[in-house]
Amino acid sequence: MTAGLHTRFESDDASPGFMLWRVTNRWQAVMRRTLAPFDLTHVQFVLLAALTWRADPEGTTQVDLAHTVRTDPMMVSQVLRALEAKGLVERRVDPADARARRVLATAAGVDRARTANAAVEAADEEFFGARSAAPMSLLEHLSDLDR
Repeated sequence: MTAGLHTRFESDDASPGFMLWRVTNRWQAVMRRTLAPFDLTHVQFVLLAALTWRADPEGTTQVDLAHTVRTDPMMVSQVLRALEAKGLVERRVDPADARARRVLATAAGVDRARTANAAVEAADEEFFGARSAAPMSLLEHLSDLDR
């Protein structure tokens, strides 16, 4: 058995993908802590924020929402069910297609999205914004974020 991983990188810190994985995990932990007081998971927040940004009085289809946030429509449907149970979104039959559902944020959902967004932006600023303003390569930036 050969010991060690055969890779072109000298260390895990030199691999952009590995660094991105580590930084993403740290950032997701920050998002979990930030969103816990709002009783939202990160994906619930993302969907609720996307609906609130759109502010379409007719709502948007679940499929369009999935495309907007670049995620799986089936997962979006499951998460929307949870948001609906919390009274934060409303799903209606699409008048143009009885198989489709149009989704709108409720007034409570809009309020929750706005207050949670302020906390998320502050957390993002603390996580990403406290870094040096000097230009860095992606790898240097990821390495800095991982500290």
